Amino acid sequence: MERLERENATYERLRNTLEAEHRSEWALIRGETYVGAFPTFEDALREAGRRFGRGPFLIREIGAPPLRFPGSVLNNTMHVLR
Repeated sequence: MERLERENATYERLRNTLEAEHRSEWALIRGETYVGAFPTFEDALREAGRRFGRGPFLIREIGAPPLRFPGSVLNNTMHVLR
């Protein structure tokens, strides 16, 4: 399974509600669980670290288009984070 595939699917399932209630906030999602919306990326990251350590988890700005990175960037980034 592609990295963060479940998290992205969870975001898409909740997109309309999130954008109506939390636009421009930051969603924290792990697997199929929506953890919450946070006012800043740093707040979401702090909560993710507290709950999940290094991951995997998705933090995404609500209402913003998804970022697309080439696989080489993702692999190098994930290597640095380990």
